[in-house]
This record gives sequence, C-alpha cells and structure tokens, in this order.
Amino acid sequence: MTTFWLTNVRLEKGFKYENHRIAGTETEICHLQIEDGKITEITQELPDSDVKQMDANQQLLLPSLRDMHIHIDKTYYGGPWKACTPITNGIFTRLEEEKELLPKLLPTAQERAEKMIELYLKNGHTHIRTHCNVDPVIGLKNLEATVNALKKYEDVLTYEIVAFPQHGLLKSDSVQLIRDAMKNGATLVGGVDPATVDRNIEKSLYTIFEIAVENNKGVDIHLHDPNTLGAFTFERMAHYTKEAGLKGRATISHGIALADLQGEALNEMAAILKEQEIDVTTTVPVNRATIPIPTLDKFGISVSVGHDSITDHWSPFGTGNTIQKLGTLAERFRMSDEYSLTTALKFGTGGVTPLNENGECVWPKVGDEATMMLVNASCSAEAVARRAAVEALFFKGKKVESKLTESNPFQV
Repeated sequence: MTTFWLTNVRLEKGFKYENHRIAGTETEICHLQIEDGKITEITQELPDSDVKQMDANQQLLLPSLRDMHIHIDKTYYGGPWKACTPITNGIFTRLEEEKELLPKLLPTAQERAEKMIELYLKNGHTHIRTHCNVDPVIGLKNLEATVNALKKYEDVLTYEIVAFPQHGLLKSDSVQLIRDAMKNGATLVGGVDPATVDRNIEKSLYTIFEIAVENNKGVDIHLHDPNTLGAFTFERMAHYTKEAGLKGRATISHGIALADLQGEALNEMAAILKEQEIDVTTTVPVNRATIPIPTLDKFGISVSVGHDSITDHWSPFGTGNTIQKLGTLAERFRMSDEYSLTTALKFGTGGVTPLNENGECVWPKVGDEATMMLVNASCSAEAVARRAAVEALFFKGKKVESKLTESNPFQV
C-alpha cells in the first residue's frame, strides 16, 4: 500500500459573485493524502507526518483527460515529416493510399503508437479510445501492434480499441475480420458511413450491431455524411441500438450532419439520440460547420472530444493537446465567461468538473480515485482559455513518468 501527501494543491472552492453575477473563481490551497490510489484526506493544515510528501507548488488540480477518438495505429508521428497528398476522389483517395501505405508503416507501427501514447500522457490523458484499421490490406496486424503498445501502459492509463473497417465493412468484405478482431483485443465494433462507403445502410448497420451483440460489446461508428442522408443514418442507428439492447453503449463519431440540422429538426434528432443514450464524439472541426456541442449538451447528450489523427496521411494538423482543443471549442461557441469556460472542461474529462452548475465543489472528494493532473493555471476557466500547460499527471495515485529511454522522449 502506497501512501503520500500531495501538498500545496490549488483547489477550486466556488464562484465569486458581484452584483449577483459570477465574477471569478475562488480557490484554496489544500493538502491531499493519497493512499492506495485514492484520496483519503483533504485538509488545509500542513500535515506533520513522516509520510512522503510531494509539493504541488500551488498548481491547480484538475481531473485527468480522455481522448475519445484517435487512430494510434497509422501515423507519421515519430518519423519524418510528410504533408498530405491532394484529394482527387474524396475519402476514396485516402483508402487507395492505404493499400500501399499501411504495409510500409507496419514495421514501426508499435513504436509510433507508443510515442503517441507518451504524447498523450505528457498532455494529461489517462484514457484513450483508439480506432484500429481492420481490413484485407493489413488484416489484424495493426491491431496486434496497437494491443502490444497499449499493454505496456496499462499501469498508467485505461483504453478502448475499436475494430475499425476503414475500407468499408461490406465494401471490403471485412465482416469476418471484424469478428476475429473482437476475439483478439478489440473492445468495440466500428463502422464507417454505411451509405456512401458500404452503399447499404440497413445491411451495414445490422451487421455492425450483430457482431456487437455476439460479443456483448458496444459500437462506435464514423458518420461523415452530411444533411438529410446523415440524419437518416442517425435514425437508423438509433433503431438498431434499441433492437440490439445496446442503449447507452453506442457512439456516433463526427456526426457531421448534426451541424446541418436546425430548429425542430435538431430538437427531434436530439430526442431520438437521447432516448437511446447515444453519445457523440467530435474533433471540433473548423473547416466546416461544427456540430452544436452546447445545444446537444443541454439536451443531455454526452459529447466528448478527440483528435482523430496526429500527423498522418489524412491530416497533418493533430496535436494531442486536449486542453488546447477545449480552448478552440470555447472560442468557436463564444464561451468566454467564467462559468462557460469552467464547464467546457467536461468535454475532455468524461463529464467531470471541479464545480457544478450551482458553483459547488464536487471534485475532488475524499474517496475519489487519485487520477488527476496539475496544471499551471489559477482555475479551470483560465486553464481552458489560456491553454494551460500540464505540469504533472497521476494515475490511481501513481505519478506518471515516461517509459521511453531517449534523453527527450516526448520530442520527435
């Protein structure tokens, strides 16, 4: 059993009010006792104890982060710089590229995945949901590299692996491969655009959910189709979620058509998704209309952020910095007041924020798991708005350190 004190920690206490309006955030300096991975005491009195102490230097304590959509199996990260080639045939340009690219990347796939994991740890993440290519080009080899990489980090993070038929579940005849993937480390069943890629919405969705039920797993489906086609696919996905008994276990990734719905159409779609507790993951795109994240949140739909890629043949722009992405989210939706900036944090933490809507401190509490990060900021609002740097990360009470041996392991 490991016990230590994390001293001089800045915790958020509540909001400051002036003329009945929120004018800032009150904080206090506290000392936390960490015992066997949990917070067992929070006090303002400096402990007089022989137990090991770690000084937080009055840095702000926040819940650690979760990236809920990334592809760590196919990346240029850790290797030479390479920008994307021009697109000539939409998504199919990239799919054709993968037929040659994936076998070339395979020898270093695990190494690059591990470097991406290190980047995520540096940026305060203790959970990753990664989508892993499973297709006739690469078979289960990328999955093997992904599983091996993540297993090396099981003591400092949790993870989910989506068996992802990037080239189309039906189009590339990958049904059996996905079934095999679910027996070899994948934890969720994936899919991509049943309409435009598989060209058969009903059969594609039916097969995805059939495999999920066979393995008692959830689903996470890439849905890029816009406007009414995308909206119709959402409705059919909700139908299959209900039929399969997977309420609360289905995710829409990207959900681009949500940005094209307005007024009553958006209200009706939100109600459909809410009824089946379908959650949504977004990269907060800036190259097109962004899905209405605050509106979906008000409807009670869980929304989380992900980076999708960190320099690969799809995009050269990823950073792995979720605090930075939350800042972009706040800017995009004009969340510039103290309360809005504070609540923006939940889109990167799985819904956890230090203060609730009433300004009451709800995290951390005695008994909470000591999975958390120290950031260089005075409060959550500043951390989001000013893109605060992560100074330290803890997973179940353990301070996370790099597993790489290079002199500067986080740089490539």
